Parts: sequence; C-alpha cells; structure tokens
Amino acid sequence: MRIRPRSSVRCMPVPGCRPKTKGGPERGRAAKGLPAMKNLMQRYTALLAKVLGLRSACLCALGTFVWLAATTWTRPLLIPDEGRYVGVAWEMLKRGEWSVPRLDGLPFFHKPPLFYWITAASLKLFGANAWAARMSSVLAAALIVGLAFWFLRKYASQRLAALAAVVLATQPFLFGGGQYANLDMTVAAMITATVVLAADAAFRIEAGRAYRGMLTLAYAAAGLGFLAKGLIGIVLPGAIIVFWLLGRRRVDVLLRMFYVPAIAVFLLVSLPWMIAMQWRYSGFFDYYIVYQHFKRFLESGFNNPYPFWFYVPVLLVLSLPWSIQVWRAARPAYWRNPERAALRGLMLSWLLVVLIFFSIPSSKLVGYILPLLVPFAFFLSEPFELRMRAGESKALATFSIYTLVSIGLCLVAVLALVVAPQPSSKPLALAMRAQFQPGDQVVMLGRYRYDLDFYLRAGRPAYVVSDWDDPSIKTEDNWRKELYDAGQFEPDAAARTLVRPAALVQQLCSARTHVIWLVGDRNSFHDFPFVAAMTPYAADRKLRVWRVEPGPALRFCDGTPRSAPE
Repeated sequence: MRIRPRSSVRCMPVPGCRPKTKGGPERGRAAKGLPAMKNLMQRYTALLAKVLGLRSACLCALGTFVWLAATTWTRPLLIPDEGRYVGVAWEMLKRGEWSVPRLDGLPFFHKPPLFYWITAASLKLFGANAWAARMSSVLAAALIVGLAFWFLRKYASQRLAALAAVVLATQPFLFGGGQYANLDMTVAAMITATVVLAADAAFRIEAGRAYRGMLTLAYAAAGLGFLAKGLIGIVLPGAIIVFWLLGRRRVDVLLRMFYVPAIAVFLLVSLPWMIAMQWRYSGFFDYYIVYQHFKRFLESGFNNPYPFWFYVPVLLVLSLPWSIQVWRAARPAYWRNPERAALRGLMLSWLLVVLIFFSIPSSKLVGYILPLLVPFAFFLSEPFELRMRAGESKALATFSIYTLVSIGLCLVAVLALVVAPQPSSKPLALAMRAQFQPGDQVVMLGRYRYDLDFYLRAGRPAYVVSDWDDPSIKTEDNWRKELYDAGQFEPDAAARTLVRPAALVQQLCSARTHVIWLVGDRNSFHDFPFVAAMTPYAADRKLRVWRVEPGPALRFCDGTPRSAPE
C-alpha cells in the first residue's frame, strides 16, 4: 500500500476539515493575509497620493490668490465694466434683494447673477472697497491655477503641473483678468472646472474605476457656468469633451457621460433662478435667452467689431514672454511623441473650441478667450518639461528668466495704473460725501456714471437725463440701451428714473424740500444750458458736480433757459 506524504493529503469533504499547508497553520494564515495586506497598502498609497495632490493643488491656488490679491486695492474701479458690474452687486447688497440684478434700480438682465452674488458677499464681508470688489475674479483665477495643477499632476507629472501653474499665474493675461472685476474670469473658472472634472470622469471610465461622483461634480460646475454667463457655460465645455472623445473614437465613453442623476443636479443648480425671473417678469426668457444669447452672437451691430483672426495676436501678446516658446509645441516631433496623446488631444480640443467659437461673431472682447489659458499654458510648459527630463541644462535657466520677466511685466502694469489712473468718479464722490445726505437726489446729465453710487453710497437711484424718445437708442449698444432695456421690465420705475430734459428743468424750477446734485462734465452746458450760469461744487478732470439747494434753483425759471455764453 502506497502512503502519500502527509503534506500532500487532501482534505476530505467533511465539515470543519481544512487543507493543511506547508509550515503549519500559522504560515498558511500568513500566506493568505499577504494579498489582503498588499491590497490595503495599495489603497493607502493611492489615498495618500490623492491627499498630497489635493493639498498641493490647494497650496498652489492659495499662492496664486496671494499673488493676485496683493495689488487689487491699488486703483479705483475702471469704467465702464468694473463700475457697471460692481455697481449691480453693490445695489443688490444695498437693497437686500439678491434675486434681481439691478442697474440704477432697474432690472438688469444682460448677464446672470453668479458674479453679482459672489461680489455682493465679498462687499458684505470686507466692506465696499476695490479689493473686495475684485474678489470674484481673484478667486476664479486662483481656482483655475489650482485645478490645472491638480489635473496635470494626476495625468502627467508633478513637474509639468508645477511648470504649467507658474506659466498660468505669472502671464499678464491671467494676471490682468484676475484683477479685473467683470464676469469673464468667473465664467472661465467654471468652464475650466467643468472640463477638468468631466475629463477626469472620462479617464476613470476608461480605467474601469468609479466615475459617477466626479461626473456629477462636472455637471454641477456646468450649472454654475450657466449662472456665470449663460449658455456658453454649457456649450463650450460640452463641445470640448465631445470633440475630444469623438476624435479618439471613444463613443462608448461619451455615451456613459450622459448620467441622469448628474443631469438632474445640473438642472437643480441652473434653472431655479431663471424660472423665478420668468415667473416675475413675463418677457425675461425672450430677452435673456433669445436676444442676449443668440441675437448678440449672430448680429453685427454691437460694439467692438474685429476680424476673425483678432484673438490670435491678442493671445500671443498678452501671454508674453511665454508665448515666444509656442513654436516648440508646433513642431511635428512634438506631436509624434505618443506619450500623453490623450491628454494632448484634450488640450487641443479645448484650445480650438474656445478660440474658434469666439472668433465667429464680429463683436469681440479680450476677456472672452480666458477659458483657453489652461491648454495654452500646457502647450507652453510641456516642451520645457520634456527638455528638463532629457537633461537639457538651459531649459531650467530659460524658464526661470521667463518667470522673472513675466512677473516684472505684471508689476509694471499695476504701477502704470497707479501712477496714471484711469478716469473715475471716486474723487468727485468723495468730495460730495462731505455734504451729501440720504434724502438728496443725484441727477446725471447726459451720461450714466456707473461707479458713482458705489463710492457715494447714495440712498436712492439716480435720475438719468437724456432724450429717451430717441429711436436710435434701440439700435445702439451703449449705456442708454442698457437702461432703456432695463426699464421695459419695470416701466413705472423707469418713468421716475429716466428723465427727459424738459422734466428736469421743471423739477429745478419747482419748490423742493431736498437738495439736487447735478453730475456732468465740463461740456454739459451744450445740452443743458442752465449749468453755464452755475458754480460747480466740485470738479475732477472733465467731471463736474453742481449742488442745487431746495427751492427754485434757476434765475430764469420764469422763461425758457438761455443758451450758454460763447
């Protein structure tokens, strides 16, 4: 009878019987625990990498915030844009009405409310000053740099992420946009967040990892993009991801990106404000969606008409000195490199979609193409990273020189604005505040001064005097059309605020119990002859203000106002 070795005896199917392993039961349990321990270590390492990556991205965003916020207080608000958009946020805070954006007390639906909400919250926290007024743009720029660092560190390398972050944060284009209080940087941040999160979800799908949480965040960011500047917050990131995946023939991944709960989150974020405004103002949808989105995009009668190629030199000039190196990314050898092909495809789709989309309409503003700065920084920084990895000694020295030059250009631009400040209502408003009372009435002659109320802290909307029956108002893209359009939503308020010249003379000649402050310029007597006989209360550059005491103010109220002296 042949006897098997004891170690090879198989366990019979008897309950409680376990196979024996070489070295005894203790060694068997240890051998079984090795895969579990290895799996635990892998999970711990991955979690640690996530934490460190997130921490590094936060530190990168914080550094960018400090760099941008350090000089935003040095100059008054620029007009018209900063005065207009900060003025709307200030009025939102002053009235305590956060749902309806208002310009001089009238509903202002040119743009959605996200920028106004962030700015109004900042003004409430930090006071009504230029530093707080520019907070939304500073935060948005810092978010862009932090997101770029996080994404490139995850799908490229730590070095490339750091280089791209430096290129982004120091170039004059992002620096200027991050210090300018308008909607462009805020919507650029939301578009960047949507693209980065959606691309991360797509890469997760391809790797067979959990992706729905990240995809839901991407849809939420798209909802915020809609609240930042309307449909482009959805259209642009959607087109970027679609063209990228189609170019890689990953239709399977694209179809899985349409996740119903994520779409529901998008609708929950984006629609309530618009539904509330349509419920309150019956013509809101037609004006906000049809006119502001489609007609303004397709028509050519708006300001700032430029040729199709306008944004190419703008991008190259405002990204100096970094853009000097763009030729390295244009070489065929760069594109033949199979490493990071999917990532390069995403960045190329991102760059071209934004550039072409905003080049189509004739009306062009520089800040529109801020969403493409991340892919442009990628194409500027990756050649540096490849050269450094190859051991090219000059690459790091060149990068350092470019960084110092770029920082110098940003600081020189700030200094230039401080030394030679742009026109502002601030000096005039500060002079008026010495005697201004809450019951006083401001009257603006022939032009609306967007930033005056922010600095004056007036208690009521200003009267704006112009020929509001002029039919050309409907066809011109200027301050008069903004106020005229706003007045269509609340005609009764517009009748009080938008004043004809004859009605102003009647007010000045009537018995009043409050002071009137006339705000105009040194040429106002051409359209309002009576100011020629009045002594200005204060003057700054071209601006003038006249203080009119209660009671009949004009010496010739018994007849037609005389013309100004030659």
